[in-house]
Amino acid sequence: MSAPAATAESRHHRGSEARGVELAAARAARAGIDWKDCPADWGIAAPIQCGWVTVPLDYARPDGKKIRIAVDRHVSTGTPDERQGALLYNPGGPGGSGMAFPKRVVTKNPIWANAAKAYDFVGFDPRGVGHSAPISCVDPQEYVSAPKADPVPDSEADKLAQRKLAAEYAAGCAERSGDMLPHMTTPNTARDMDVIRAALGEKKLNFLGVSYGTYLGAVYGTLFPDHVRRMVVDSVVNPAKDNIWYRANLNQDIAFQKRWDDWKAWVARNDAAFHIGDTPEKVEQEWLKLRAEAKKNPLGGVVGPAELIGFFQRAPYYDSTWVSIARTWSDYRSGNTQALIDAAGPDMSDIAGNISSENGNAVYTAVECADAKWPTDWRTWDRDNTRLHKDYPFMTWANAWMNLPCATWGAKQQTPLNVKTRKGLPPVLIVQSERDAATPYEGAVELHQRFKGSRLITERDAGSHGVTGITNPCVNERVDTYLLTGRTDRHDVTCAPHATPKP
Repeated sequence: MSAPAATAESRHHRGSEARGVELAAARAARAGIDWKDCPADWGIAAPIQCGWVTVPLDYARPDGKKIRIAVDRHVSTGTPDERQGALLYNPGGPGGSGMAFPKRVVTKNPIWANAAKAYDFVGFDPRGVGHSAPISCVDPQEYVSAPKADPVPDSEADKLAQRKLAAEYAAGCAERSGDMLPHMTTPNTARDMDVIRAALGEKKLNFLGVSYGTYLGAVYGTLFPDHVRRMVVDSVVNPAKDNIWYRANLNQDIAFQKRWDDWKAWVARNDAAFHIGDTPEKVEQEWLKLRAEAKKNPLGGVVGPAELIGFFQRAPYYDSTWVSIARTWSDYRSGNTQALIDAAGPDMSDIAGNISSENGNAVYTAVECADAKWPTDWRTWDRDNTRLHKDYPFMTWANAWMNLPCATWGAKQQTPLNVKTRKGLPPVLIVQSERDAATPYEGAVELHQRFKGSRLITERDAGSHGVTGITNPCVNERVDTYLLTGRTDRHDVTCAPHATPKP
């Protein structure tokens, strides 16, 4: 079905938002950023500095309510002649904070040493996140309390209970953060980035986006093509309009299962170290056994199946966790149970960490619910997730319940932007591993097709999420070359995988 033509009102609204960004950016350019030592309780030490950028809550009303966006930076380490401007970073989410990015310079991270000579490393908390007008949907201590219900339903009553929880969560978001919710969209965060660019005194933006940050970059590149200088997107969200966000989550379930299977095969190959099972099938049987035990009697009183999934899903995300997760499980099986309970259960004493976790989930939900229309009929969710769970059981129902608040979302839901090349967009560098669980490979291919002149670097037979942060010279050298010179290879490149973890 073709999309209806834009109404005069929607065209006017988009036009007024574009004018609103120009106005906000001009004001930010005049004001600049008053860089100071970061507040003591932010945990960001000198020489990194912090500041604020003021943006409209609603770009269609730039003289209305304002919010402040927290930013931080480490100035470039090279000579004045080597400096090429600022490099802005977003780690994903939605709901992730980029404020740790400048620490890569302080820790002398070798992967980023060359880029740090050329660029100020700039992080920010997107709107609603952390220090930037943070939103909330539920009391943070309640949010982390455990054990939660098993995500995999045994009955219609289980499904009904989860539906009730999701509706209550959506209502809690409206109650605690209602005025922010209509404006928690990816296009608005992209507009905020353009105001940050202006506040930094930069004519054009250099941007590194990972995971959801790639969608943010894709939307920024579509809205502000001639404001982009260099852009690296790593582990790519499929930006097709019909993928945002309901379908994206269904596709994620399939990819998570494949990467979970990769991890089980690795555990089986390393049975001499872990003694969990010497075939993937035996490892799966042990996983199901652990799950069943935790369902019957939550480990330590707090770790049930939901908490186990929360802990074990890190393996499909990042193979840097493979050894520690297998080791923790192995220790549990040999009688040292506390490490798994500590790792998978909540820490009720970590008040600040729990506030951050709740805030991150609130922003994730708010952005995904606001960006696009979601199915409101429960039968659609039930049909799709029941079907998927048969073949891809690891994450399907857990993911469904996490997103279900969008079915009863009270605030306005937008239509996703049509991501495409527009005049002025320079070559964008796309980096993607072939077996990524969180952002399946097809997303990188889709963005590559939409952004003409882009280059795709594929890490073959690998599946870690966030490729640019991993040591793989084939990838690292190309990212450096692009950031330092703007040059890409004449053709797309396939790199061999980075080293597989060893126990």
